[in-house]
Amino acid sequence: MEAIVLAGGFGTRLAHIVSDVPKPMAPVCGKPFLQYILDDLARQKVTRVILAVGYKAECIETFFVGSYRGMELVYSLEDKPLLTGGAIKKALAMCREPNVFILNGDTFFQVPFQKMAKAHCRQEALLTVAVKKMTHFDRYGTVQLAESNLIQGFTEKQPCEAGLINGGVYLLQRSALNFISAEAFSFETDFMEKQVEKERFYAFLSEGYFIDIGVPEDYAKAQEDFKNDEKSSVF
Repeated sequence: MEAIVLAGGFGTRLAHIVSDVPKPMAPVCGKPFLQYILDDLARQKVTRVILAVGYKAECIETFFVGSYRGMELVYSLEDKPLLTGGAIKKALAMCREPNVFILNGDTFFQVPFQKMAKAHCRQEALLTVAVKKMTHFDRYGTVQLAESNLIQGFTEKQPCEAGLINGGVYLLQRSALNFISAEAFSFETDFMEKQVEKERFYAFLSEGYFIDIGVPEDYAKAQEDFKNDEKSSVF
């Protein structure tokens, strides 16, 4: 299996806490947050990872170099901001597998990749989105489903009593973005939202652990959740 990790984030909302490294390299219990993500990828038998890097890319490249726990690490470097879609499209050009997992470098979502891949292939999906049930939230948009987990639409961020959130883990056909000519574009608004009624987008529900360190309060929560080095509380 092959995965892209979006690791070029500026970490604007964490700037007063972590200011000298890209957001995925923010330390959590003495280790870069990205290391926990890569640990999980290695556990799930991913063999090749494309790291989409930009802001302070050298911090990531010098720490991980070209391999980690038996996985080949390849770097897709943005020399100018490409937004999420542009970063993914550029990284996809370096991929080999017909379907590629995509993850956000500031989010950890425990998803069983092999089960997700089986569902993706069985449904002949162009895109499969890992979703999680959540209650009392306002930071995340929700995913609207029709029958058989077919995605019907996406709802913008707003206060919500309960719903399925987009967990930021995707399985995408490698050629899915080839029709987009723009160099910089949003994966969420310019691809997912515009194509959801035209293409086969499916949801994959996971009850696994989820944390997004993009805001200070959840970054602090991650410090508690990952305190045990064995991460038994997470895994």
